[in-house]
Amino acid sequence: MADLKDFAEQLVNLTVKEVNELADILKEEYGIEPAAAAVAVAGGAAGGGEAEAAEEKSEFDVILKAAGGSKLAVVKLVKELTGLGLKDAKDIVDSAPKAVKEGVAKDEAEGIKKSLEEAGAEVELK
Repeated sequence: MADLKDFAEQLVNLTVKEVNELADILKEEYGIEPAAAAVAVAGGAAGGGEAEAAEEKSEFDVILKAAGGSKLAVVKLVKELTGLGLKDAKDIVDSAPKAVKEGVAKDEAEGIKKSLEEAGAEVELK
């Protein structure tokens, strides 16, 4: 039981980059799609925090407000972050303001926001 708690603690404390690497490994080696992995990780992380959720907002939506000057870089980044195909990622960027990720943890949301802003996009957390 202690091993599972340690494993859960490690999952909860992963950075955005580490989550993306984990998603790639799950997809390539085990055939598990990143979206399904994200739901599993998010579901496990949310399981013990109902009491804290009442005190502080724990889930955020990352909203792409505008692509900025580097639209191609933003489309590529949205594709990478969401696991979507190129056309779907382009559709999200073209239809801004649009949610890129919904219901993610604060740290992950801030990491995604920072990445998108570095690519030139205008981003908002809700």
